[in-house]
Amino acid sequence: MTSTALKSAGKSDLGAAAAATQWSRAASSEQTQYLTFMLEKETFALGILAVKEIIEYHELTAVPMMPRAVRGVINLRGSVVPVIDLAVRFGRKPTNITKRTCIVIVEVESGTERQDIGVIVDAVNQVLEIPAGEIAPPPPFGARIRSDFIQGMGKVDGKFVILLDVSHVLSIDEMSVLAEAKSSEAASIEDSSS
Repeated sequence: MTSTALKSAGKSDLGAAAAATQWSRAASSEQTQYLTFMLEKETFALGILAVKEIIEYHELTAVPMMPRAVRGVINLRGSVVPVIDLAVRFGRKPTNITKRTCIVIVEVESGTERQDIGVIVDAVNQVLEIPAGEIAPPPPFGARIRSDFIQGMGKVDGKFVILLDVSHVLSIDEMSVLAEAKSSEAASIEDSSS
C-alpha cells in the first residue's frame, strides 16, 4: 500500500488489513497437510500432525456424568481414550453409525500434558496438501459451527474445506465446564420443582 493510499484508508480498513496480514503470517508458518473427513455431508479437515491414527468404529464404553459430546471411552493398547462425537460438539444431532464411520485418534495438549482423544466422523477421505496461500481466514459469521472452532477455510478444487482448530474443538476443560453447568442447571430445576 502506498503512503497516499494509507492516508486515505479508514481506520477500519487498516485494522482489517493488519488482522489479515497477521493471520496470513500465522497461517504460512503452519503445516500444509490435512486429513479430510466427512461429517453430515460437509468436508472438514484436521492438521495431520495432530492425527495419530484412524481406527474402525467399535462399541464404546459409556461413562456416566460425562458431557453429552463424549460418547464413551475405548481401550487403545491399554490406554483409556475418551471418544467425542464431533457432530454433537457442533450442536447437531448424534452421528448415525454406519459401516464407514471411523474414530480418528488425535493428540491434544491439555495444560502441560498431551492426551489422546478419539473423534467420531462419518467417513475419512484423504490427506490433502493445502498451501498457505490457499487458506482463507475463518468467516466472521454464517458458519454452522462456532467461529473459534475454525482455523481457516482451505480452497481445494474450487470448494472450501473447513480446517478445524483442534485446541478449541477438543478442549477437555471447556467440555467439562459445560457439563458441570448443565448438571448444576438440572439440579437447580429439580430443587425448584420439589
